[in-house]
Amino acid sequence: MEDYNFQLTQEYKEQWVEYKKSKVYIVVKRLIDILASLLGILCLSPLMIIVAVLIKIDSKGLIIFSQERVGRNGQIFKMYKFRSMVANAEEMLDKLKDKNEMSGPMFKIKEDPRITKIGKIIRKTSIDELPQLFNVLKGDMSLVGPRPNLPNEVAEFSPYHRKKLLVKPGLTCYWQVMGRNEIGFEEWMELDIKYLKERTLWIDIKLIIKTFFVLFGDKNAR
Repeated sequence: MEDYNFQLTQEYKEQWVEYKKSKVYIVVKRLIDILASLLGILCLSPLMIIVAVLIKIDSKGLIIFSQERVGRNGQIFKMYKFRSMVANAEEMLDKLKDKNEMSGPMFKIKEDPRITKIGKIIRKTSIDELPQLFNVLKGDMSLVGPRPNLPNEVAEFSPYHRKKLLVKPGLTCYWQVMGRNEIGFEEWMELDIKYLKERTLWIDIKLIIKTFFVLFGDKNAR
C-alpha cells in the first residue's frame, strides 16, 4: 500500500492533548461500535444479499468497491461500499473534473454519468454505505466520526483541516445529517472540527438516531 507520508507534527500532537477524551469514553464508544456493527450486519444481511445480486445483474464489475481513505492519525485503510458506479469509473474521472460542483479538493456532480441504475437507488437511500459496518467492526472506522477523505484530498488540507484526523472517521457525522453535498467544503470541515470539540456518548447517540431519519430518501444523497 502506498505511503502518503502524512507526518504528525508537534503541533498536531499538542492538538491531540487539547481534544483528548477520557479512557471511559473511548472504551465505551468502541464497545458500542462492535456490538452495533455486529447487530447491523446480522439484521441487514438479507438486504445486503439482495443488493449484491441486483448490482451483479445491473452491470459488470465487482459488487464491493474498496477505496483507500485516510483514517485517524493519517493511517490509510480500505473503505468498503457497494459499487454504485460503472467498473471504469476511476478512469472516467479526469474527463469530468471540469464539471465539479463541490468546493475545495472534493469532487461531486449531481448527474454523474458513471452512476448505474441500481447505483442511483442505493446512493439515494445510503444503502451503498452499509459495507462500512465491516470497517467499524475491524476498527478502521467508528459509527460516529468525520467522514473519511481520499488521500489526494487530505494532501491539500491545511493544518486546520487535518485536525479531523485526530479521531477515527465515522459512518455518520454532523455533515451526514445536516445537508451532505449541499454543504461546501469549508463548512464541512467546520462541522468535523465541531464534532471533534463537542463529542460525547450522548452526542454520538443523537447523531445515530438522526441518521435513521435521513438514511432512506435523503434528498442530498448522491
